[in-house]
Amino acid sequence: MNIDTIKDNPLAELLPDGGYTAIFRRIACVGDSLSSGEFETLAADGTRRYHDIFEHSWGQYLARMTGAKVYNFSRGGMTAREYCESFAEANGMWDPEKACQAYIIALGVNDIFGHNMPIGSLADVDFSHPENNRPTFAGYYAKIIQKYKAMRPYARFFLVSMPKAGDDHPDNAKRRADAAALLHSFAEAFSYTYVIDLFKYAPVYDAAFYEKFGLHGHLNPAGYLLTAKMIGTYIDHIIRSDFPAFRQAGLIDLPEYYDPALDGVKGEQK
Repeated sequence: MNIDTIKDNPLAELLPDGGYTAIFRRIACVGDSLSSGEFETLAADGTRRYHDIFEHSWGQYLARMTGAKVYNFSRGGMTAREYCESFAEANGMWDPEKACQAYIIALGVNDIFGHNMPIGSLADVDFSHPENNRPTFAGYYAKIIQKYKAMRPYARFFLVSMPKAGDDHPDNAKRRADAAALLHSFAEAFSYTYVIDLFKYAPVYDAAFYEKFGLHGHLNPAGYLLTAKMIGTYIDHIIRSDFPAFRQAGLIDLPEYYDPALDGVKGEQK
């Protein structure tokens, strides 16, 4: 689904409880430090340390809001490439018993800015053989979707774009925009896939934002709670914009009884 078909701002009024996000009873958050509740500390000698505290991740705030079981499939510094090549396998994140009804994927900062990986495009994706995806951000990111879709073909995927940054260099701003555009192309290519477009609708993460919600470069507890409210509110908005597409959410774990024709969706991808 192309989120541009939703005309009003999905984040105009944040919900305290995630609204209809609660129809998903098991949710996986695939991401990096910002999905892990990472706190950055700064010692007197200038040494920085990083601490993943899942209790404060936006995923766990979302779990407490909705009552859902939420998995942190994340770690500070995570990239789509590492997730595919080693991290997910080593940590049991492909295990069928951990299959979820919804996957929220928030990757890109470390791939694109930390490792300078080419963003790539939909052309880098082999829809029949994911192992042939090209080694770009697009190729690895799509492989994550493809792997989980093979496990749960009717699960919902929510792809989170990077928000705008304050005083961003024009080249970096373009890369954020290009990454957001890539996610929209995935939403068009894969069934049951949506974009949570923080690039378009979230507040700019500038100095004023970090004064309230930041801590030495990462977020503070209020920042992670705000993120949870934005994610939950956005998913609620997507559901309310197309209730019929979600009426079988309770059958995602029972694919033999799920009728995709009732959703108006044909096939696994266009």
